[in-house]
Amino acid sequence: MEEVPETPRRVLVIMAHPDDAEFTCAGTIARWVREGAEVIYVLCTDGERGCNDPDCDPFELGRLRKEEQRAACRVLGVKEAVFLGYPDGTLQHTLLLRRDLTRLIRQYRPDAVLCGDPTVRFSRGMYLNHPDHRAAADAALDAVYPSAGSYWIFPELLDQGLKPHNVDQVFLATPQEPNYWVDITDTLEAKIQALKCHQSQVKDFEGLEERIRAWAEMTAQGHGMRYAEAFRRLILRH
Repeated sequence: MEEVPETPRRVLVIMAHPDDAEFTCAGTIARWVREGAEVIYVLCTDGERGCNDPDCDPFELGRLRKEEQRAACRVLGVKEAVFLGYPDGTLQHTLLLRRDLTRLIRQYRPDAVLCGDPTVRFSRGMYLNHPDHRAAADAALDAVYPSAGSYWIFPELLDQGLKPHNVDQVFLATPQEPNYWVDITDTLEAKIQALKCHQSQVKDFEGLEERIRAWAEMTAQGHGMRYAEAFRRLILRH
């Protein structure tokens, strides 16, 4: 059986909120697109509660954040963004969410899925991982295996013409234990420009750019790269 290529042909990126992919893995996405990959985003929520202003209209914010995400996708060359519309801030790893993700995996039939690392509860002694991030990642992994490839899990999907599909590899972004680094030196600028599309969330663009460069430089240390993003890569087919 042929070896699984490092650059996937079609990638389903599953995240909880608009801007999650831009913060964690947009440099890699831009590189894969330049190398010929087709990338589709799946956002479990619209991010409508991503504001602490009591005068904020969540409905309007959710509409705006979807527009911002689509703009970021255009910067990166992402083909499509699918919004599932689950409530922001209270996302749960339910069978309904897993079925929705299973449906999309069977529909788009990616050879790779990119999601978060559900085992990350806190990081660097100063960051608590959002529960929506963990719920989205947990549901994504359970959709990849066993649901997407199993004939009798969610048999109602068969009635929709969605046959089982096996994903070749999974990439966990910002993982607890990375084993795979992607050189984003040539695509770091695209990542920064995509992040700048999320104007409702990012106020200090100059400070953000400095932090993104510093994080990417720190991640690359010891790996022969100037700027990098790190993943845990799981090869499910050999």
